[in-house]
Amino acid sequence: MKNHFLEGIKDGIPICLGYFSVSMAFGLAVAQAGIPVWVAVMISLSNLTSAGQVAGTNILIAGGNMIELAMTTLIINVRYFLMSLSVSQKTEAKAGVLKRMAMSFGITDEIFAVSMKHKGELTPAYMAGLIITPVIGWTSGTFLGAVANSLIPVAVSDAMGIALYGMFIAVIIPDAREHKNVLFVVILAILASLVFYFTPLKALSTGWSIIIITILVSGIAAFLFPVASANEEEKTEE
Repeated sequence: MKNHFLEGIKDGIPICLGYFSVSMAFGLAVAQAGIPVWVAVMISLSNLTSAGQVAGTNILIAGGNMIELAMTTLIINVRYFLMSLSVSQKTEAKAGVLKRMAMSFGITDEIFAVSMKHKGELTPAYMAGLIITPVIGWTSGTFLGAVANSLIPVAVSDAMGIALYGMFIAVIIPDAREHKNVLFVVILAILASLVFYFTPLKALSTGWSIIIITILVSGIAAFLFPVASANEEEKTEE
């Protein structure tokens, strides 16, 4: 079991390093908005989701209500339900419900990808190591970013604020270049966002705008680009 835990820590170190730099930008951004350092740290420690945290924090800063906050974070993070289901199928059978729940808390895009590539069953000890390391990187980065906000020049902290958005763009561009349907969805989402920003729809709060745009664009994409079933793929190959 100890070996599994250490193996998980080893596999989680690259994720930890990547999360550290990005979460520093998050810490800077929320500190600039007047959120206390300890609150920023608790947000990162209890969420572990960059897109959800950014959207949720923006809603809080804008004075949005709890229903808006809950709906927005649910829609943004709904993919983790499917990831957790996949991880559960690979988890060793003797792992109890509480251990599986603890594992599901730490499921992120990167942790999911690494766990799926891991050879053999996923033990709770391995997943604990794989999750703890990125959590430390994400939380400590947030702390240092929030603290650094009061120590570095304003121009530098403002420039660091775009790091999170740079990360999102870096995630999207490779798939958009390779798959036309992804590029279409990205362009459609941008156009929808512009409509909500430059028309009377701007009266809607940020949270509800995100909810509507996400559901609308996802629905259109699902209708235009349905995923073929296994039977259909076999017929196509024949």
